[in-house]
Amino acid sequence: MDPLIGIVDDEKNIRRTLRMVLESEGYRVWDAEDGAEAEKLLKREGADGVLLDLKLPDTDGLALLPTLREIAPGLPVVLISGHGTLGDAVEATKLGAYDFLEKPIDKDRVLVTLRNALEVSGLRREVARLAGGDMVGESPQMQDVRAWIERVAPTDSRVLVLGESGTGKELVARAIHQASARADKPFVKVNCAAIPKELVESVLFGHVKGAFTGALRDKVGTFKQADHGTLFLDEIADMGLEAQAKVLRVLQEGEFEPVGGTKTEKVDVRVIAATHRDLKTEVAEGRFREDLYYRLAVLVLDLPPLRDRAGDVAVLTRHFFAEFHQNGLPQRTVSDEAMKMMERYPWPGNIRELRNVVERVAILAPTPEVRPEDLPLELRDPAGAMPNGGDPGSAFPIGTPLGDVRTAAETSYLQRVLDHTSGNVSETARLVGLERTHLHKKLVALGIKKKSGEE
Repeated sequence: MDPLIGIVDDEKNIRRTLRMVLESEGYRVWDAEDGAEAEKLLKREGADGVLLDLKLPDTDGLALLPTLREIAPGLPVVLISGHGTLGDAVEATKLGAYDFLEKPIDKDRVLVTLRNALEVSGLRREVARLAGGDMVGESPQMQDVRAWIERVAPTDSRVLVLGESGTGKELVARAIHQASARADKPFVKVNCAAIPKELVESVLFGHVKGAFTGALRDKVGTFKQADHGTLFLDEIADMGLEAQAKVLRVLQEGEFEPVGGTKTEKVDVRVIAATHRDLKTEVAEGRFREDLYYRLAVLVLDLPPLRDRAGDVAVLTRHFFAEFHQNGLPQRTVSDEAMKMMERYPWPGNIRELRNVVERVAILAPTPEVRPEDLPLELRDPAGAMPNGGDPGSAFPIGTPLGDVRTAAETSYLQRVLDHTSGNVSETARLVGLERTHLHKKLVALGIKKKSGEE
């Protein structure tokens, strides 16, 4: 179907001229003489793009623009005016306008601008549809995730991505960025769990020379690096309360001071945060600020663990085998019996763990077809390592505090993964989705001792 374009202008002759130009090029058109009519038509008819006059009888284009994009997220809007200024053009761009054209209107420029706007909009929708590259899966849950990304990406609202380690939270954040109007601006990732407490503020906000011992030169922080783009705060629950307070200020006011500095910096950043922890529990136990939680949790996505989308295990396995084959490893297939074992396994490390298993068998399997005996022991007998036939919860009597259950489960699982990797801490960290330094701290806290010589 031909694209549908809305024309919003209070001058009848201009509306008629633009309609003739667009219809002669095959576009479908509706037109409105003021903002109220434009809102009504957009809600009823929809639109693939809008030509919007800056001055209208009941409002102005700059005021109407956010409303139109709220009705139709991602809608490409081209502002037109005979009285516009450079400041109007800059403001229009900040509000999400694709371009700003001056009257008298040049037919060719309108057509070229509109065609480019529709192409960019179409590409963004396609990126959202394919969202995430390695975010592979055909299950209903993954189809819902893609549809969710497509809806929220064109907005500037903050996003909180929840989910167990290894479920693909960073892939979701990148997909949202790539399908947004900020796609051509920076995407900056900060792993809050990997930054020493004393350096968090410097990493986020930068510092000036001499701010502290070792600050030999000015440093730009990640908020400034991501200006006009997207900042991904991964594992935000691991951020200290003091740093949380300063992040809250940036979200509220869009400004901060570098460590040791007095000059206030302003930024325009879309923040996407992620964590594998239950943030409501963190808030209740005083480890996470409630006001920051509500600032971040505007749009919340809870990613499903791999065990709840077993139908995707085969799809992901084929995807990873193809990836490794492109990198020089032998092409592999999986026998039906081996695949049943893989689909029964609960995948506590989720997609990250699956990828590591597929890579291992791609390297070590003696034949092109992966058989049950080629799989790691825990996949062949996933219940064997668990008490009571694979029901971990039944190992604890009713009334056991959740903190004790969590500690026991983490201790048991980390010890099992360490045994599986022959004590290789780096490989264990990869499998469980933690930074190596964070895993070391976790092992010490849980009283898990490494054997002599383990790295």
